[in-house]
Amino acid sequence: MSDPVATPADASRPRSSLIATMAWFRDLMLSVLIAVLVILFLYRPVKVEGTSMMPSLYDQERLFINQFSYKFGLGEIKRGDTVVFWYPEDTTKSYIKRVIGLPGDTVSVENGIVHVNGRKLEESYVPEEYRDDRPYGPKVVPPDEYFVLGDHRISSNDSRAWGFVPRNFIYGKAVFVFWPFDRLGTVH
Repeated sequence: MSDPVATPADASRPRSSLIATMAWFRDLMLSVLIAVLVILFLYRPVKVEGTSMMPSLYDQERLFINQFSYKFGLGEIKRGDTVVFWYPEDTTKSYIKRVIGLPGDTVSVENGIVHVNGRKLEESYVPEEYRDDRPYGPKVVPPDEYFVLGDHRISSNDSRAWGFVPRNFIYGKAVFVFWPFDRLGTVH
């Protein structure tokens, strides 16, 4: 009787299996690295807490914010943007609100209607029943600061209560709701 002899095909099986495993592990690590870089520098998941942005955003929704463009000054903050920022009275907390007044704008609220620079602001995102009739202003937004309001004006703690948001406190723009799935879509 002779001992079985390994053929080249038999000898390559363990080696090809090892190579496939190493390639799979390399691809997995590359995917994890890309995901970490995207989360750290581009998009970051956040959770909405509270009802101040209803009906645009609901309590406990999960969304992605774009933090790249604001962080590195590549995108300008525009009126109507839904932004995430450090709460000016306690920078350990983050808030999410809509930008209403830009630096240099004069903002006022009369009978639930927002005026910017003397003109009525069209706000299709604020249902009539969510408007608040508390008067505000007129006040001029200082340089490098922003006036922000929640869409659910009756229940929103916003610039009317604590003032303007410094530019360097704003760190992201809400872009996409990913949870719950029935609300999946872009933020308007």
